[in-house]
Order: sequence, then C-alpha cells, then structure tokens
Amino acid sequence: MEKNLKQLPTKIIKIALFGPESTGKTTLASQLADELATTWIPEFARDYLQQKWNASQEKCTPDDLLPIAMGQVHLENEALTKANQLLICDTNVLQTKVFSDMYYNYSDPMLEKAARKHKYDLVFLTDVDTPWEKDDLRDCPQNRIETLAVFEKALIDKQQPYIKLSGSKSQRLAKATQIVTDFVTAKKLGLTAFDYLQIYDKSLPLNVLESQFEIIKNGIPKINLERPATLKDGILPLSEEEAIYYATFFDQKKSVFKLKKFVPASGAASRMFKFLSEFLNEFHPSEETINAYINRKNDKSLPLFLVAKEKFPFYDVVLEATKKTFDHFENWSKDLQDVAFIQTLLSKSAFDYANKPKGVLPFHQYVTHTATAIEEHLNECTFYAVANKKSQLHFTVSEEHQSSFEAIISSVKTKIEQQKQVTIDVSFSYQDPSTDVIAVDLNNHPFRDEDGNLIFRPGGHGALIENLNHLNADIVFIKNIDNVIQNHIETITLYKKALGGILILYQEALFGFLKSLDQEIVSTDTIQEVVHFLNTTLNISLIDDFFKYTKDSKIDYLKNMLNRPIRVCGMVKNEGEPGGGPFWVTDKKGNTFLQIIEEAQIDFKNDAQVKISEGATHFNPVDLVCGIKDYRGQNFDLRNFVNPNTGFIVEKNKNGKPYKAYELPGLWNGAMAKWLTVFVEVPLITFNPVKTVNDLLKPAHQP
Repeated sequence: MEKNLKQLPTKIIKIALFGPESTGKTTLASQLADELATTWIPEFARDYLQQKWNASQEKCTPDDLLPIAMGQVHLENEALTKANQLLICDTNVLQTKVFSDMYYNYSDPMLEKAARKHKYDLVFLTDVDTPWEKDDLRDCPQNRIETLAVFEKALIDKQQPYIKLSGSKSQRLAKATQIVTDFVTAKKLGLTAFDYLQIYDKSLPLNVLESQFEIIKNGIPKINLERPATLKDGILPLSEEEAIYYATFFDQKKSVFKLKKFVPASGAASRMFKFLSEFLNEFHPSEETINAYINRKNDKSLPLFLVAKEKFPFYDVVLEATKKTFDHFENWSKDLQDVAFIQTLLSKSAFDYANKPKGVLPFHQYVTHTATAIEEHLNECTFYAVANKKSQLHFTVSEEHQSSFEAIISSVKTKIEQQKQVTIDVSFSYQDPSTDVIAVDLNNHPFRDEDGNLIFRPGGHGALIENLNHLNADIVFIKNIDNVIQNHIETITLYKKALGGILILYQEALFGFLKSLDQEIVSTDTIQEVVHFLNTTLNISLIDDFFKYTKDSKIDYLKNMLNRPIRVCGMVKNEGEPGGGPFWVTDKKGNTFLQIIEEAQIDFKNDAQVKISEGATHFNPVDLVCGIKDYRGQNFDLRNFVNPNTGFIVEKNKNGKPYKAYELPGLWNGAMAKWLTVFVEVPLITFNPVKTVNDLLKPAHQP
C-alpha cells in the first residue's frame, strides 16, 4: 500500500496549488495549464467524494483519506508522461494530511510520511480573499483566515517553497503565469526554488538577473574613446562675468520651477578610514614602532594623520573618550597613545566612524560648534536650491541610518531656517532592493553563504537612478554628501546658480524646438535650426543618412534626439585625483557624443585608447544640475536613458572567499549615458570631496 503513495522521479517541473476549500485552486490550475500549454491534474478527492455523496449522501470519513491520497498520487504519476516541461497539480497529499488533522485531529502514519517526503518545485498557496461558494462537499464558510493560517504553517513546517496568491481570478492567473515563467528561467540558470523565492522577495526581475549572469560571464564592452573633451572642445569655458550673468538669469526664472537638491548619502565611511583600519590590524606594538610600521608599509597617509590629528574636528571628543577608556593613558608612550586614539575612533564600542555614513561625521570645526556634512548641505541648499522661500533637500540613505540623519537635522534645521528666512523640506529614500545584484564565484556559479542562501550586494551608485526617477521636481541639483566646504559658500553658490541658469536657457530652446516640431506644418528652416542647435550647442552629430530621410522621418529623428532629460555638469581640471573624466566617444553606429567615462570602461590593452585617456584634462563632474521633465511637463522615465553596457564587474571577498558581481552603470556615467549633456568648466574650489579622513586637513575644510 505504501508504494502507492510514492512520487515517481522526474525532471518535469511540478507546480502544486494548495489551500483551503473554495479558494479557486481548480479554476487556476486549468487556466494556468492552458496559458502555459501544458498538462494539469484535477483534485482526486472531489470526484471520489462527490460519487460517495451521490450514492449514499455520506460525507468524508477517516477511512477515505488514504484512498484519496493514493488516487491523487496515481493521477500525478500518470500525468508525468503527458506533460511537457511543466505539470500543474490542483492539490497534493499535504492538502489531504492537513484536512485529516483539522477534521479528525489525526493522520495515518503512511499519510504523514508521504506528506513529509513529497516534493514540488513550487507551491501556490491560494488566499481566502475569494467568495466562498457552497456545494455538496464544502462545509467551512467561517474562520477562513484561521484555516488559511493552518495551511500556511503546514508549508512552513514541511519547508515547502511557496508563494501566496491573492486577488481576482485574472490577477491570480497573470501573477502565477509570470512567476512560473520566471521560475523556469531560474531553473535553467541553475537556481533552486528557494533561490527563486529570495529573488522574488526582492522583486528582482528574472530577465535582469539573466542579463547580469551574461554580463559577468562575457564581460562588459569597453568604450571607444574618440578624444578627450577639453576646454572649447566639448567643455564650455565660464568666466566669472558669464557665471554672474547665468546666475542672475537663474534667479529671474527660478520662481516657476520646483527645485530640489539630491544628495547620495547611503555609503559608509569605510574607505575614508581604510588606512587606519589596516594599521590597527597589521601593527604589532610589541615588535615594532609606529615609525617602523610606516617605513615597512611605505604608508604616506598615517604619518600625516598623526602629525596633524589636533586639526581634525573630532579630535577633542575622541581624545577625551580615549582618556576615560584607558586609565593610565597619560603615562603611556606616544606610540601607545596614538594606537589608543585610533582604536577609540574606530571601535564599535566607541565612535565606530568607519561603519557610519559620512553624513553624520564631524567635518568642520567652527568657533561655536562642530558641523557634520548633513548640516553643511542643509545650510548650502538655502543659498541656491530655493524658490519662493522654500528649499527641498533629498537624501538617499540606508534605512538603518535614517534616524541618525533625522536627529542631526532636527538639531540644526530650525536655526538655519530662521537665519536664512527659508523653509527647508527634507525627504529620504532608500536604494530599492530590486536593484541589488547577484554575486557569483570565480566559475560564474551563484555565490552562497554558509546556509546556502544566495549572496546579493547593492547595485552601486548607479542604482540611485531609481531614486532620482521618483523625485517630483523640475530642476534637480545633485551633489555628493562629502563634497561640502567650510569657506567660500558665496563662490559655490555663484557657480551652482550659473549651471542652473545654463540649464534653463538650453531647456527653453529645447522645448521651443520640440513644440515647433509638433506643428502640423514644419518648415525646412526649423529643421535646419534644430540640426544646428544639436551640432553646435549640444555637441551631437547626426547619423550619415539623416539628410536622405523624408521630411517626416527627419522630424521624428530630431524629436527623439531632443526629447530627453538634460544635465549640465560642472567640471574641474584634473590635478592628479584618481577617477574618470569627460570624453568624446563613438558608439557602434558611428555616432560621436560627449560622455563621462570611468577608468574601468577604458581598454588599457589598446595603446591608442590609452593615449587618448592620458590626454584627459578634466575630472568627473563636481556638480550636476538636471532637468528631468519633458516639454509637456511630464516626468521622463529615466530608466529609458541608461546604457546597461557601461556597468562594472567588481571582485570582492567574503569570509576569505572571492566572488564577482555586476555593478550598475554609475549614476552620472552609464545611468545618464543617453541624456543630453553639457560640460561647463568651474573653479577647482567647487570640488572638495572627502575620500579619506586626511582630506579634512585641506584648506577648504579648515577654519
């Protein structure tokens, strides 16, 4: 008898529907099989019990349960020969076991064993949000939510991979169809059912995941550099007089726009203190002096930190805490005192600076107080991101750090608002989990933790294009959390407003051309004006065949080229900082245009490309001012303007094991690759990033 409860081995993917009575299992099983062009098996118990009722008006008894279970298994095993790659099962043995427990508080040992051993690739738990329909066999219209909980607990106890289905019949069918289709793809990628559930919970589309695997496997195409973007060849010069003109123009126009300042601020400060963390891990005070360590490691950062540590804005509070922690601190040698100071700075039980976001760290020392980067951004936004005495500031943060941001903001916001006579509206967003990327081992197989779960990591800076995409604003000022300044706020303001003025001026021209191209009759002169604007102002060359197009095709082409988000980027001369910069690039179609390129995108095996890269004169953009609405006032879907071939493959390490992952195209690199782009040279004083803690010693960050 027990052999009649065994599932046959198969490579067919089996999908089981599972749940209380009258929750649409049979309807969905039939529809899903039709949708996926495969076989489904009905619920054996329904026909079995209906025949019994028709014959004797008797309902189910405990003696019926094993025959029902065996009948269900027989239908399932028989159907395996007819199914393609999928078999949809209206119910399963576990369903019979749950009913046995609920009605009779007992399960036959053979039924219990079968329910425990039976496996399905995926189970759909049908919700009780459908109307209960009476028939000869149904008798539990009450307590449906409690009954559903019993069924769900059974799936959890038996460690079955399941997804709950809710909604109307059509909604369930659409959802189930997509899930099964994606699940088949996941299986082809070598993923398990529980892997798929991880991916599903993150709302990560399977086609995106599939693309990530392909990119990691095949590599990312290198960018074809045409030449560096230089002053007057892709980068607009901007004199102080011109900056004043554009800034004034911005002030005259800004009242009709929704302005917002966007500050990426979710990253931890680990890189900022990397050399200090390495020092604590590798220095052996019983074997060498700090000076010997510096010489052994050829460490140029540590001696600067130690010599100038009194100039850091956190020095006094960290020193006081260090003295309280170590009783005999005053009697120690200078080496031991320095070690204790750094330990207090980085210790998780003390300041833990390396694991905190940069925004909450003290950046600047004033006579009256110490200011964090958050405070500096609040103050700065009131100088230029203001219209009608209102300023909007948006931070992208890690969810666990939002409260620390809010605490700092609440302590300084009112004071700044009163001083500047401006109301500041602060909002937050997190990186969407659906932008996380999967990690793979060096053989391109999924990388897993000690429990066998997939490892995902944040998709990088470029994931924030999703956050930017959800902003309600006409003009967005973008500036990194660490790029603030203690002095010269007037200069910063001038050039920020100037970039805004250039954007408004160019956008007015763009919108005017697009509206002209929308007219029923478009003159040849208008087309020539648009071509001239694209060539000379936006530095966009047209495809060779453009002038062979019909007039209507020319109009469509020009509208497509013009109707895009626009960014005006402040560029500074590169004075030795690592990183990419602005270049003219050529795509596969032969189009040449301006783009911001990271070093990882350059083919350093190609001597000609290396020579071009060495001719770069300017650095990555200091500031961006963006227009994210079209000429009709609607928000662009910024995801349509990303070049996915400009991401990065990074190599990391977890618990001593190496892995690889795809990192999304950078926010102002590939994520904005298809935007209209204008590069403008701005003074070096506007560029003050804090990449390492020693950058806080630079004049821009000192009193």
